[in-house]
Amino acid sequence: MPRKTKIDIAPPLSPPPEFWRLRLYVAGMTPRAVAAFDNLTKLCEVHLAGCYEIEVIDLLENPKLAAGDQILAVPTLVRRLPPPMKKIIGDLSNEERVLVGLDLRPREVPL
Repeated sequence: MPRKTKIDIAPPLSPPPEFWRLRLYVAGMTPRAVAAFDNLTKLCEVHLAGCYEIEVIDLLENPKLAAGDQILAVPTLVRRLPPPMKKIIGDLSNEERVLVGLDLRPREVPL
């Protein structure tokens, strides 16, 4: 009679977290631009730790870059990855609004 051997199977690995590529458009390092960057950095460290990249684009230095993402106001955050592209305008101080806007938290459905 053949001998049965127990084989240990490792649990499946969880899929790698998505990488987030974010662009923050500003017009100079104004207090509002600095606040937006600080708020975004804190949010990313909590919710996307190690899986994100923030690119700050100063439109005073490179105004032509605004056309690519159709930037009409600053500061504006653009989520480039993961798709679809999303935009949030303002200093990003309303954490709930930013999380919903980036699809990190679902919208609450009113009852």
